[in-house]
Amino acid sequence: MKPLSSDQLEDIYEKHAKYLRKEDGGEQANFSSMDLRNIDLSNRNLREANLFRANLKGVNLVSANLTDANLERANLEEANLSFAKLAGINFSDANLCCANLSGAKLTGASITDANLEVVNLEGANLMGADCSDSNIRGANLKNANLMGANFNDANLAGSNLCGANLTCATLCDTLLTGVNLEEANLMGAKLTDANLSGANLQGANLLEVLLTDANLSGANLHTANLTSAKLTDTNLSGANLKDANLMDADLEDANLSGTNLSGANFEHAYIEGANIRDADLTDVINLATRK
Repeated sequence: MKPLSSDQLEDIYEKHAKYLRKEDGGEQANFSSMDLRNIDLSNRNLREANLFRANLKGVNLVSANLTDANLERANLEEANLSFAKLAGINFSDANLCCANLSGAKLTGASITDANLEVVNLEGANLMGADCSDSNIRGANLKNANLMGANFNDANLAGSNLCGANLTCATLCDTLLTGVNLEEANLMGAKLTDANLSGANLQGANLLEVLLTDANLSGANLHTANLTSAKLTDTNLSGANLKDANLMDADLEDANLSGTNLSGANFEHAYIEGANIRDADLTDVINLATRK
């Protein structure tokens, strides 16, 4: 398709602005399947625009307003969307590999089956976003707001979620091997059948988290708060739980073999059927089966 001229673009912007204001002559911007690679869209108001399958590789979208826009199957590889307004956007099946979305607002966004490998989402707001089945390997989600977000069946292996807010997030069957969740808040999160082997959860808040059948083998949970956590049938073999708080936790049939439990607090914890063979129990507090 022939690239759009500057006059054509201005006409589209003007008609779209009228469309948003519900004025006569207004027309929704339609960039479906267009090649927009050499266009600067920074600070543009493209709320509700149609960019289905558009090619936006490397495009500057800094501080653009794409609220409720359709970017399904769009190519945004290496695009810069830092501080963009992306609430309610449709990124389903989109390619966001190596894109910069730091500080962007993605509340309620649909990002299912998308490619976000090595994406930068530091400080971004994804509260309530649906990221299920997406590839988010090696991504930077440091200090991101992921409260109530859905990451079921997603691949987050090797990603940085240090200091992220995952309160009440859903990460069932999610691949989280080697992730950095240091000081992250996972209060009330659901991680049934998740794979967190080798993950760093030092100092993380796991209050009332659901980790049934999860794999945390070799994970670092030093000083983590696991109060009232559900850890039935969880694999914690070889993990570091030194000085962790497991008060009121349910560890029925959990695998704690070879685990470092020194200084851990098991007050009122339930450990019926748990395997603690070869675990380090130095200075463990209140390790007894709850009646």
